[in-house]
Amino acid sequence: MGRRRKSKFQVGDTVVITIYGTVGKVTKVQWLDGTYVYEINRSEELYKEEGLKLLSEFEGEILEKEHIDIEYKFLIGDIVQVKGHKNDFFKIIGFRTEIWRYKESSWEDIVYELARIGDGEWMEASEADLILLADVDHAEAFMQKLGLLYLIKNHGQELKELPLSLDKKDPIAHEEQKQQERINRLLDIYNDYRFLYEWFKDEEYVQVMNAVILELKKLTENNKKTS
Repeated sequence: MGRRRKSKFQVGDTVVITIYGTVGKVTKVQWLDGTYVYEINRSEELYKEEGLKLLSEFEGEILEKEHIDIEYKFLIGDIVQVKGHKNDFFKIIGFRTEIWRYKESSWEDIVYELARIGDGEWMEASEADLILLADVDHAEAFMQKLGLLYLIKNHGQELKELPLSLDKKDPIAHEEQKQQERINRLLDIYNDYRFLYEWFKDEEYVQVMNAVILELKKLTENNKKTS
């Protein structure tokens, strides 16, 4: 078995893909079915030696490619708000650049794909319509704080909607299942506000906890009377 010959091109060589007249760098060399094939610019397509030529040796016409440097203001994972949707928060899940070329003008538009936090509703927005709230490195901490704000808003309203006492004339209020559901909901609120207090040491959370305890006492006392 003969010794394998050395490849004509090496990784890092600047070559011309002769069929296209485009320039690229060799990023990988492979021995495949008895011949060398080359990966150019990390593309999936492989080229044979006869289809390539060193740039320094190429005498044909080279097709120039436009090089565009685009700076992205936002990245995937950033938390943003969208102008006109001030009550919603969004997470960037993707973006694309639309390149426009005409005879006398040219421009690039960056379009961001967003998912609304809470229900995942998808929407698109331009860069000018976005306001950064937290970059990807701080998104998790922001989401935790956001979750706490939602907790305060939702459970605070939920507590207001709970009756301060049970109407003894209402037979539904005395059903065991309804009573247990009410107690479970109050316990959830208490645990959540205890967590908030441990984090922020705000006495307002203690007031909510005390109100929950008071309501639980009323419910258990009524249960004893009806049992």
